Order: sequence, then C-alpha cells, then structure tokens
Amino acid sequence: MSTIEHWINGAATAGASSRTAPVFNPATGAPSTRVRLAGPSDVDAAVAAAAHAFESWSETSLSQRIKVMFAFRELLVRHEDELARIISAEHGKVVDDARGEIVRGREVVEYVCGLGDILKGSFSDQVSTGVDVHNFRQPLGVCAGITPFNFPAMVPLWMHPVAIATGNTFVLKPSERDPSAANLVARLYQEAGLPDGVFNVVHGDKTAVDAILDHSGIAAVSFVGSTPIATYVHERGTAHGKRVQALGGAKNHAVVMPDADLDFAARHLIAAAYGSAGERCMAISVAVAVGSAADPLVEILERKARAIKVGPGDDPTSEMGPLVTAAAQERVTGAVASGAAQGATVVVDGRGLKVEGHEDGFFVGPSLLDRVTTGMDAYREEIFGPVLAVVRVGTVDEAIALINANPYGNGTAVFTSDGGTARHFQRKVTVGMIGVNVPVPVPMSYYSFGGWKDSLIGDSPVHGPEGIRFYTRAKVVTTRWPHQERQTAAGFSFPTSD
Repeated sequence: MSTIEHWINGAATAGASSRTAPVFNPATGAPSTRVRLAGPSDVDAAVAAAAHAFESWSETSLSQRIKVMFAFRELLVRHEDELARIISAEHGKVVDDARGEIVRGREVVEYVCGLGDILKGSFSDQVSTGVDVHNFRQPLGVCAGITPFNFPAMVPLWMHPVAIATGNTFVLKPSERDPSAANLVARLYQEAGLPDGVFNVVHGDKTAVDAILDHSGIAAVSFVGSTPIATYVHERGTAHGKRVQALGGAKNHAVVMPDADLDFAARHLIAAAYGSAGERCMAISVAVAVGSAADPLVEILERKARAIKVGPGDDPTSEMGPLVTAAAQERVTGAVASGAAQGATVVVDGRGLKVEGHEDGFFVGPSLLDRVTTGMDAYREEIFGPVLAVVRVGTVDEAIALINANPYGNGTAVFTSDGGTARHFQRKVTVGMIGVNVPVPVPMSYYSFGGWKDSLIGDSPVHGPEGIRFYTRAKVVTTRWPHQERQTAAGFSFPTSD
C-alpha cells in the first residue's frame, strides 16, 4: 500500500516521523492508502523552508506574483477532473459535487489575480505644510492553514492563494482523512512557477496541529472545523502571538413561508440538505415550516428524499455518496435513532441502507424528521450528515426568534414570494450569511465568508476583503522633504498640522 508523503520545499518527503494512518475509500469501507503523520520536527522543516522562501518571495513584484496565480488558475481548470476524482475517492462525495467545490475555490484564485487594484494604498497631499501621508500593506511572513475533510480543495483555496498572492509563504495541514488533493495542488503550484518553499504541505493529526499553533516562526493561522476545535485553535494560537482565523460549526435553518413556491423550496432544500451527504458547513439541516406550509412541504420533501439515488461517488448516476468514515456513519444513524426516541416523526429513515456491490461502504440514506423541537438532540447537535429536521412554527417572527436563539449563526435562508417578509427576515436574523430563495448562500470570492456567534471564533472571516486584511498589515508613512531655505524649527510639543 502506498504512502502519501509531505510536500516540503518543492519535493515529496517522508519526514522524520514514522507514524502513518489509513486513508479509506468511503464507498467500499476499505483502506486505499496510508498518509504520513507529522511530528514537530516535520513542522519545523516546513516552517524553515517557508521562512527562507519568504525572504525572496515577499520582495517579488506584485506583477510576478499575479502571473503565477494566472498560471495556477489555468492548471486548476486543466486538472479539474483529476482533482475531482481524487476528492471523490477519499471523501466519498460524487464527482460532479467535487468539481463544484474546485470551481468555487478557483474563484478565489481569480479574485487575487486582480490584486493590483485591491492592494492599492491611499495618498493624502499636503496634510500639513510640506507634509504628505500615504499607506500600504505588507505580508506577515509564514502563514498556516488547518483545514477540514469536507472540502479538501475549496477551503484551502480560500486561504493559500490569498496568503501567497499578498507575499506570504504557506504551510497547509489538510485533513488526514482525504489528504491527496493537497499534494496535487502543491504540484500544480510548482508547475505554475511558484518558487520552492512558498507552499508546503504537512500531513498529520493533533500533534501537527499543536506544533503549528505553538511554532514561533508562524505569524498567522487559518482554521475551519467544528466550534470546539475552532475555540481551541483560536485560544492556543493567539496565546502564542499569532493572528488566527477560526471558523466553527453550524446549524443552518431555512424558513419556508406559506406564500413560497413549495415545490421550488422543496427541490432546493433537498439539494441543500443531502448534497455531499450533508457534510457541508453550509448545509441546511433544519427546515422551519411556517403555518400552513408545513404539511404540504413535508409531503413533497418525503417524495423527493425517497427518490435520491445513493451510490459511490464515481458512479455518474449517483446523486449522493457515502459518509467519510465509519464513525461518521455511526454518529448519523445515532442521531436518527435519538430523534425517534425523543418524539420526532421519522418520515424517511436512511439507516441500514446497503448499496449493491458496496455493502461495506459508509452509507446512510437521506433521513427526514418531522415535528422536531428545540429540546431534541437532533435539533441541538450538529449532525453533519444527510438528516433534515422539520420544525413547525406559526409566524415568521417565531421563526426568526428560533434562529436567533440558536448558538450558531453561519448561514440561513428564507423561501417566500413577499419582498417585505424577505427584507424583515434579513434585517432581524442574527446570522452572517443569508439567502433569499437561495438555500446555500456562500458568498462570491469578492465578498468574505464567515458566520456569527459560535460559527466564527474571533472576528476574521476568510477570503475577499477580510482575507486580504488578515494576511497583510498596514504601514502609514508621513513624509516631509524640507527645503534648506524654508526649514522649520523642531518643537518639543506634540506635532500638529499647520
């Protein structure tokens, strides 16, 4: 069985640690390869390579950095199918879904290809007699990304292109569950002309994470994952003097009003709840049915959920693949059982699903729970699987209060044909990303991605303008060029404009 190695200073390397872990094919339930698990010395090696590369990369012209990004973007297009199939084989999502995440990640590369305009500073002439002021932004140094299994291409692409284009160097610690995509991206960067050491990949588990968070040579850390781990990363990273972006978990609600087109709403809820087997931080996991919308909505959802074709990700007829691990499969089936035990109506039960020819795969079918209440585990916990819970309320204000009382605030949506209702909803709901008849409101790359409350620890969203600010810091320069014949006396009082 082959072993996936680290990528440090432009080459694959086994590193110093002999520890490895299996990487599974979720559709078969069998290990397909192994991955190296880094120790602190491996992180040291990656940081040393990145620190050395930073000396020259940070002085490389903006034009040259953007040329690399243009070339990298074209290689992502050329290798889209190869990358998608790698993701599908290790994550389990269907190949078309994997292509979608690559496209959304590539949009961030396209955004930073316009960095010349984005990084422009400002200039103020004659702020005082003979004095001008201007500002500009500079890179931080070595940055690191700790990324989740559910988007092995897209989430890292939200981070490293922004960091690298602004003049930083980068160490990526991808999920050890689906690590191969990161290595292919490293090779594409090299082919695009990125100097060795600017982008490095260190595979590993908590040992590698802690080594990154504690390392004095790393200036900033970006993280996406569960809220408890995001809190841990933020606290430990900031305690060691780093800037930290830490995006946490979610429990995303979609409100369906009686005036909505229910068939339209149901189609989109089905896709948002069961796409990628629900393993998305922006998946809709709660449908809030308002008033008379409830019964007909559940009827349509049931029909559409039962029609979903579940199978291996590389089967072009599959609409939903397996979960990523056996542990995830057990967690999701336990959530359905818990809902039933606590009084929810199990309308569609995905437990026990067996896919012909893949009986040992980590499959759970689409599950639909009705009459869920806020006290049930199926409502309170982030299931991260193909389970859609329906909560019934009487009014839109009850729906807003329900969402606002939830500790998460990542994404939400409202389905309605009434503009006044939509405007009221988007102004009153305490959630960072909102969709109106759009169930998965992931912003475009030129906006920043980040939720509220327990979905974002700290205050730094990713990509877009906030990402540029995160990976750079500002300098303000006040300039005087005095003429010999017009020199002014230096005063001991605090300087003021004149």
